[in-house]
Amino acid sequence: MAVSRKQEERALSKDEWELVQKSHHPTVQDLSDSDLRDLLKTVRERRDRARGEVNRKRREMRGKAAPKGAQPAAKDEGTRKKLGVLAMSMRRLNGEHERRRQLAARIDLVENARHALALSKEKKAARGADFNSRQAHLGMRAVESAKSKSLVRPMERGRQRKAAAVAQAKRDAR
Repeated sequence: MAVSRKQEERALSKDEWELVQKSHHPTVQDLSDSDLRDLLKTVRERRDRARGEVNRKRREMRGKAAPKGAQPAAKDEGTRKKLGVLAMSMRRLNGEHERRRQLAARIDLVENARHALALSKEKKAARGADFNSRQAHLGMRAVESAKSKSLVRPMERGRQRKAAAVAQAKRDAR
């Protein structure tokens, strides 16, 4: 169930509401990585604290725990709403953190692939022409195939071969 920002504000204290506001869409993308980590840590601490409060009140209402105040808690709706809002905020922050992590990993992968391609091209250029110079003491070297690659897909070639065989069988059966 979606919770409006007005309901979020009602369920949270002022400083908690300011933290949760930073987790919403346009604002969360403007945060630096260190700010995002700090916000994630702070909201996680607040959520864990709210979860403990909800559990304590639930135990008080069932009569399993001694009341914290003069009387046992009668309702826990407000604290459960607060826990839900903080949990949704955590989900948004974790999503943004994961998105940034995947973006960084993708960038690293592209950089590594470009570096490997540059090394490969450099190695081919440095090797030059190896005509009839393979010797045992230099170890094995890759010999590139001179055969050109076929542009026809193997599946298509098999389909045509089978169609020709069926046609020949029909002719032979006449």
